[in-house]
Amino acid sequence: MNPPNRSNRLLATLPQPELELLRPSLEAVPLLPRAVLDPPGTPISYLYFVNRGLISIVGAVAPDRRIEVGMVGYEGMTGLDAVLGDETSPNETLVQSRGTALRISTADLRRVMKASPALTALLLHYVRVFLVQTSQTALANGRGRIDQRLARWLLMWDDRVFGADATITHDFLAVLLGVQRPGVTVALHVLEGKRLIRSTRSHVEILDRAGLQCAANGYYGVPEAEYERSISPPAGYSIRNSHEAVAPAAVRGVSES
Repeated sequence: MNPPNRSNRLLATLPQPELELLRPSLEAVPLLPRAVLDPPGTPISYLYFVNRGLISIVGAVAPDRRIEVGMVGYEGMTGLDAVLGDETSPNETLVQSRGTALRISTADLRRVMKASPALTALLLHYVRVFLVQTSQTALANGRGRIDQRLARWLLMWDDRVFGADATITHDFLAVLLGVQRPGVTVALHVLEGKRLIRSTRSHVEILDRAGLQCAANGYYGVPEAEYERSISPPAGYSIRNSHEAVAPAAVRGVSES
């Protein structure tokens, strides 16, 4: 099977010989909104290298006590517990925004990792960066105001989706941020009042990305810098150029219902 492109940055970072070891085991699959790729506590059958779209890693102790603990887009992959040698994860892997991915079975990935020290090193670098992201998420959730956390979340979404259409209700956004629904509405109004975004019933457009970074109050940027330091793209690589032209500063489909 020949992957249609190398939009996933981890795969694009691999030297060609290492990619060829993976290629026969990669399968192109769609990512459908709200699809659960890995329920908590179940065997991780496949790992997904995201080309387009957005995946949330959600922690939960009860149906009404859930929160997003990590976000994965074109820069990464799912199933990190399996990379580290475990069979299951206590978290849920949930598609947040429609897209595509290249998936590989856990058994096939481990086989290639044994044959490729370069692949193993790259994936472990990504695991470390993802741990930085989750630690910064904990910091933001524990110390940041809702509008600061929302600003961080919108920036992280924009980093990964580049303005592609996405469908997400205020209720689901409240789940991801771990707050009550009215808090999301108030936070959107705060950011809109600062002219950083334009919000309607089904659309949030980022008007001032630099201003939104200031509004995040330091809670955005550390994982992103660590990723750039640890995982260097190949010469000439541009994920934005590898996608169809979209408005890079818009997040669509944030519904009031």
